[in-house]
Amino acid sequence: MKKIETIQDFYKKLSGNNHIKLNNDGIGHFNVFPRGYCSPTASFHRRDFFKISLITEGTGVIHFANESFTINQPALFFSNPLIPHSWEPTSPNQLGWFCLFTEEFIQSWDHSFSVKNYPMFRRGENPIILLDEEATEDLSYIFRKIMQEMSSDYIYKYSKLRNYLQLIIHEALKLYPEIGSRNKQIDAAHRITYHFLELLENQFPIENTDMPLKLRTVQDFALKLSVHENHLNSVVKEVTGKNTSQHIAFRISEEAKALLKNTNWTVTEIAYSLSFEYPSHFTSFFKKNVGMSPKEYRLKII
Repeated sequence: MKKIETIQDFYKKLSGNNHIKLNNDGIGHFNVFPRGYCSPTASFHRRDFFKISLITEGTGVIHFANESFTINQPALFFSNPLIPHSWEPTSPNQLGWFCLFTEEFIQSWDHSFSVKNYPMFRRGENPIILLDEEATEDLSYIFRKIMQEMSSDYIYKYSKLRNYLQLIIHEALKLYPEIGSRNKQIDAAHRITYHFLELLENQFPIENTDMPLKLRTVQDFALKLSVHENHLNSVVKEVTGKNTSQHIAFRISEEAKALLKNTNWTVTEIAYSLSFEYPSHFTSFFKKNVGMSPKEYRLKII
């Protein structure tokens, strides 16, 4: 049996790049690279991690399990630890990105979200999605945001990266032929969810007490997206398994913890920067979602 390539093996193969460290927030692993960063002639074997490749330019042949697929247009390719694969380039220019991750990484917040539940990652299913120009632009935007976030110093960037990874999977899911042909309404649900999560994430980090959070309630997001709040809740729950309020509460809690840890702002200043009308409301919210008051949390981390 051929040796399974580990994440450590992958990094050792990066010629002249032994200085690269595993980017890890303590639960699972995630990283992203431009496709030209590594040699495209990977050997045909299994890996112990998941991988998503966005091919924006370049042609080649994907050898996957016992099949070979010719790629001559933009595409997404999904690989999993169970099935060996390799990429054989047939053109000099190879552009795009790929990300690699463990299942522990994507499940670290929501254990109900498993990539194994989705057809692109299952044995015997189609691992390739061919893309039109619009889909290529949309997915390229997400990968660029991931590259940008990977180089940031934001303390909760891996939480943000998990959301981007889920967005890629959901964007792919709505393009998956067998699913897309069954229910066109899935497209609208994923589109609304994508824009909601993007609006939510783009508000962070809070860097100035004079520029408070603008969107904090379900009503705020529904108004911005021009949909009824009940419909927004419904589609977000359908796509992600969590309702809109849970996503908002989680992100505000994470930002509140970051501000308490990394700034000298008072609890009152943090409360107003997160658009709470009264500091007491923020204290109640924080205690409900974190399990202790803001002052107790700050004392704990000092």
